[in-house]
Amino acid sequence: MILSIRSRLLLLALLAAPALHAQSDFRTRYFSMRVNNKGYITSMKNTTVSPNREFSPADKPSPLLSLYLTKDHRYFEPVKAAYNKQDKTILLTYPNGSVARVSIQPRDKYFKLTLLSLSPRNGIDAIQWGPYHTNITNLFGEIIGVSRDTSASVNYAIGMLALNDNTLGGTASTVADAAPFEYIIHSPDAKRFPLPDSLHEGQAFSLGGDGISDVAFYAHKEPWYRILYGNAAGVDQQGRISIAYQSRDRTTQREVFYSLIPHMTANKPNHIEVEPLPGVDFIGSSVALWGSPDSTALMDVIQDIVLKEKLPYPTINGKWVKDPAAYVPDAITSGGIYDSIISYTTRLGFRTISLYDQSFLRPDRGNEGYIDGKHFEKKPLKLTSGNLSHMEFAALAAKRGITIGRTPITNALAPGTKDASPIPSDSLCYQQRRLLVNSIGAADTIIEVNDPRHLQEIASWEGHVADLNMIKIGKELIHYFGVSEQPPYRLLKVKRGYWGTTPASHQRSDTIYKLQVTINYGYDGIIPNMALQDKIADWYADVCAINGLRYYDFDGQEFLFNNGHGYYSAKRFFRRMFARAKAQGVDYIRFTGATLSEGSWHYQSIWNVGGGKNLYDVDTREWGSTTSQGKDLRDVTYANFFPVGMGGNFPIKAESTVEQYEHIQAISIGFGTTYSLYLNQKDVESCPQKEAIFTTIRTWEQARAANAFPLWVKEILRDPSKSFRLEQLNHDTWNLYIITGKGTGKQLLTKLSRAKGY
Repeated sequence: MILSIRSRLLLLALLAAPALHAQSDFRTRYFSMRVNNKGYITSMKNTTVSPNREFSPADKPSPLLSLYLTKDHRYFEPVKAAYNKQDKTILLTYPNGSVARVSIQPRDKYFKLTLLSLSPRNGIDAIQWGPYHTNITNLFGEIIGVSRDTSASVNYAIGMLALNDNTLGGTASTVADAAPFEYIIHSPDAKRFPLPDSLHEGQAFSLGGDGISDVAFYAHKEPWYRILYGNAAGVDQQGRISIAYQSRDRTTQREVFYSLIPHMTANKPNHIEVEPLPGVDFIGSSVALWGSPDSTALMDVIQDIVLKEKLPYPTINGKWVKDPAAYVPDAITSGGIYDSIISYTTRLGFRTISLYDQSFLRPDRGNEGYIDGKHFEKKPLKLTSGNLSHMEFAALAAKRGITIGRTPITNALAPGTKDASPIPSDSLCYQQRRLLVNSIGAADTIIEVNDPRHLQEIASWEGHVADLNMIKIGKELIHYFGVSEQPPYRLLKVKRGYWGTTPASHQRSDTIYKLQVTINYGYDGIIPNMALQDKIADWYADVCAINGLRYYDFDGQEFLFNNGHGYYSAKRFFRRMFARAKAQGVDYIRFTGATLSEGSWHYQSIWNVGGGKNLYDVDTREWGSTTSQGKDLRDVTYANFFPVGMGGNFPIKAESTVEQYEHIQAISIGFGTTYSLYLNQKDVESCPQKEAIFTTIRTWEQARAANAFPLWVKEILRDPSKSFRLEQLNHDTWNLYIITGKGTGKQLLTKLSRAKGY
């Protein structure tokens, strides 16, 4: 057969082209996956056992990459795939005509997946890795996206991590990129905890309470009520766990209808115009997909990803803060007297003091980071030897290797601070933007707007505080409440010159900004836009560098979501703060806060939110005797490889005993928890057993830092019905006893030894 010139050229091109594979297999040290010719993962196996265990459900193949069209609320999954083995890329074709080019780079312990291009976009404004479906039904980590089977017979986990800031844990359809705070139904063990007939897996429920009180949110002690702090993992009606990450084009303006707690009338959604962010796009979105034995996943695989991909890696005592051996409680002050707090903290073996009995630290760029004055003339920390500034007290603490810190209201710009009033910044976040219909004088209260849409909504989505319902025109803040139903549309109940701003004349067609705000109860403030939020992050770094602070308790941390950029906003805030702090010689800022999200997981050290009998009740020996908060937060953090928080708790008082703290420390190490130990100088000095308590806690903490507790011992320590005693033999060994005979005897459980490298 004689070929035409055109046919011969085509044949030569095909012969010269790299081989394209219809079905491809990929492998890491512990994990393998197969992608078929349609772009779906059809196999995910544990390669550490023989035969390899399959975790991909036969009836639910997983799209390697999905596309999302927000305006139609529609996903597009691939229909065709071709893998180029030479450059390790796969071309995915979609029913809307788009073609994605994805890099698949196998590493030793994970796959690095990167979106290189998407053309034509055809309106696509978000992409989603997955969802990747598994047949695992045990624990799901909804914050970082992990599916875990912790049983001895299976012992395997499959998960993802974002490798750049604009790739977020969760689904592309998530409104404002922060998942709803709610309960869903999931039994971690269907045999031990069978669901009632009235419930089914994946069923969603509102939180409890009035939607305002934090404690009241936690309303279900049943083990199958699982509270959610994200949606990077979820369950289907069979309880099978899926994981997903997404990335969004943030360069164009959009509007969202958002509330973090949308099921509650006290927190119903607001319409928010989301600020465009030039240069922040989904091209380049990248994730690490991994599978490994669950028992070693954190320290062997997740830590490896973090280090290899240069993700945030804060340390304490020279160890990664996610290392269970680096979990350490903090001291938290009460009573306002600081003579002995540094001494107490040293004797306990702790490293940080939270000055919680000081008032909220409000971000105020007007002081340029000098929270005690340019010459440190303010002395808010009371000692009988003479009051001290933060800088002076931090210097004393540093001599003992101890750091200090404060509780700020994250990004809430309070009245009287530089960017809020009496001269408000032009970089404030707004919900809606309208135009002034007629010019007004400084005393006029008739304010006509060109469009009444959404102006009847009250302030923030959180609490809908009438006192914070305000607009900004020029440099004036104006309070109002409601808008007329008929034209001409005018704002109702107008108060000029709000928050001490100056009433002024404004011209026709001047811009009206309905501001995005926080809540009341002392959290009153206005949300900054992204550029100003960057500067607030800088300010927090400056405060540390200038005043010696190395710890923050970011109350109102969820306010970082209020600008509509969700977890991306949180990532950007903390990256900025840490980078500026490091440039000024501050290598580490330990922080807790009001929430934990995929945006803060890498940076955040601990999550000691709440306290008392809501978290862990040492008297009844249960996780939350008054609410389910302890159980709920324990389940969230444990599933997401994060230290469980026991809040501000366990104050040393006159009646406190060594036995109580032996139990607290056993539970803390068994579950992998931290807590903030309340220390009131008057109360501590009234306790006859204070020195023995200090010694007990320090002994347990030294053994924890030595990584001396194997997994089988931790599992025994979790049993609240048992009591323990730990005695140190020398620098490297300890005897762990079980208390017998109603506290009158003891039986050696095991001898503990310092682990290599610790």
